[in-house]
Amino acid sequence: MKKIPYGCQNITEDDINAVISTLKNPNITQGPKIGEFENKLAKYNGSKYAVVFSNGTAALHAAYNATGITDGDEFITTPITFAASANAGLYCGAIPKFVDIDMSTYNIDIKKLELAVSKKTKVITPVAYFGNPVNMKKVREIADKNGCYVIYDCAHAIGALYNKDKITKYADLTILSFHPVKHITTGEGGAVLTNDENLYKKLILFRSHGITKDPAIIGKNKEPWVYDMVTLGYNYRITDIQCALGCSQLERIDTILYLRNKIAKKYNEMLKNIDWITLPPSYDLNWVDDEKYNNLKNYPEFLNSYHLYPILLDKTIDREKFYNYMHENGILVQIHYKPVHTLGYYKENFGYKKGDFPIAEDFYNREVSLPMFPTLTDEDIKRVVDIIKNFK
Repeated sequence: MKKIPYGCQNITEDDINAVISTLKNPNITQGPKIGEFENKLAKYNGSKYAVVFSNGTAALHAAYNATGITDGDEFITTPITFAASANAGLYCGAIPKFVDIDMSTYNIDIKKLELAVSKKTKVITPVAYFGNPVNMKKVREIADKNGCYVIYDCAHAIGALYNKDKITKYADLTILSFHPVKHITTGEGGAVLTNDENLYKKLILFRSHGITKDPAIIGKNKEPWVYDMVTLGYNYRITDIQCALGCSQLERIDTILYLRNKIAKKYNEMLKNIDWITLPPSYDLNWVDDEKYNNLKNYPEFLNSYHLYPILLDKTIDREKFYNYMHENGILVQIHYKPVHTLGYYKENFGYKKGDFPIAEDFYNREVSLPMFPTLTDEDIKRVVDIIKNFK
């Protein structure tokens, strides 16, 4: 029986050849492919700068650090996200605060966010869950009113559009992830995008032990080999091998986004009459069948990147039974995510408990992520849907 995962990488011959070519070059780390990948990421996402890291969590850590957040400061994020969105703030000694989600978007509830910001809040970290973009203009207004930085966690949402705005427009720092289940992969990897030169310089230092040879920072030296460590950083470097793969994958990003939206449209149409399933929030997807979008460049005003396709089961459905049933039939659905505030570490160290954010908790209790990746075939989609329809 063929097994269909909830997500997987797609590696082509072009990707393999790009990696082989880099392996034949003198520099397989700290070489030219890193800058090339960064330049392509910045151009695609409409930012002045991009800094790539060893993984998405490292990118988040660097972003929090760049804001200067420290002991006693607070940051706000959503409970429906992978733990790294909050963990990276903890690495800097800051205190995590959560705001419940809005069921119309599955993202942070912006009205509740405005009420939650306090004098201690230094950073707001909205997350574009499952690829659905956040109304970042509203978030920016709240941040500016309260003197906060905005870190936009777009690990799910490269290429997403909200009212034609790219993911970098309103954030101080925007985070991407290149884990194999994401839109493009470098094996492991991440990036921070920014338009702020000062933040960019902090990111560069943080990535490589806080060490630099830049004479503008350490002064002119007679010896060409001289370097200095001017801040405490980490070894969060990525390799040229990984960036060669990233550059090759990024060439296909428009096609990848198009196919994910086309798959979402098929799921929407084929599942809409199952009364015990709630489909994810969706923009008009008829554009995927419109010839004017055939060049994959003329996207609509609102674009979900569809990293995931999360359905919600009716409360009468036994989710564990459904999960096991799907796996027994070769459909490897997944659950995203256990709310961060209910994780043991957060309960023990910050006093969070079940019931603190009831909407997020209800969401988690009913959520199931169906297979979503560009190489999913029409036959695969039909099989997933048929198996769902035969449940109960």
